[in-house]
Amino acid sequence: MSSELPVSKDDQPYRDRRMSLAGHLVELRRRLMIAAAALVVGMIVAFIVTDPIIELVTEPIRIVDKLRGGDGSALLNFDSITAGFDLRMRISFAIGLLISAPVWLWQIWAYVMPGLTRREVRYTVGFMLAAVPLFFGGCVVGWLIMPHVIEVMAAFVPEQGALFYKYDYYYDFVFKLLLVLGIAFVLPVFLVALNLAGVLSGRDILKGWRIAILVATLFAAVTTPAADITSMLLLAGILIVLYFAAVGVALLFDWRKRRREKAMMAEEAA
Repeated sequence: MSSELPVSKDDQPYRDRRMSLAGHLVELRRRLMIAAAALVVGMIVAFIVTDPIIELVTEPIRIVDKLRGGDGSALLNFDSITAGFDLRMRISFAIGLLISAPVWLWQIWAYVMPGLTRREVRYTVGFMLAAVPLFFGGCVVGWLIMPHVIEVMAAFVPEQGALFYKYDYYYDFVFKLLLVLGIAFVLPVFLVALNLAGVLSGRDILKGWRIAILVATLFAAVTTPAADITSMLLLAGILIVLYFAAVGVALLFDWRKRRREKAMMAEEAA
């Protein structure tokens, strides 16, 4: 009689589907082509609507121009023949990536899901359901504070100087600001993922609460204007709340894990 314990249903593959290496490569190529086609379609759609997007993104420039005594007609500086097309392609790629996200995310998921266990599938779905809204929430916060950051930075330019906004640097600044804030909002979810992987316990995460508060405050101070204390406190408060929410979820998972281990030990003893 075998003394091995039966494998839990949660630890069994979600789909018992075996493929050769060549089959995996063919499957990967097919899904990459579908994802690339969706990205191209998204970029074409985004290219059509780049004018209103550029109008929204450059609104802070006109506000700064009025504050400096101008008529509010300041524009981006294009210094080459292909600069206008380059800017539209950059915007089209970023927006097209977002538009086609449901397609290429599904292709990634459909490719890796057959090799995951049922437990890993549940964890991955939970991670995506939490990470995607948080990322876009961070992007929204970045979009709201972006005009204030540009206005404050423009205030350092002396009255004797001319203020020009080169299109590529301006786009990179806006894009990176939104990306950094989006990733910052997702970091608590990564902490929970590390807890599920057994790398960090909930108590280990909680031990760093002083550092987490300091980092959140410094990050909020750097990404918001010094004169706008309300935005800084709001952003720091959101990041701190997300951190402690991650701690609570990790502690809950640790408690469930200990209870499950005790139940298994009791079954083995019986």
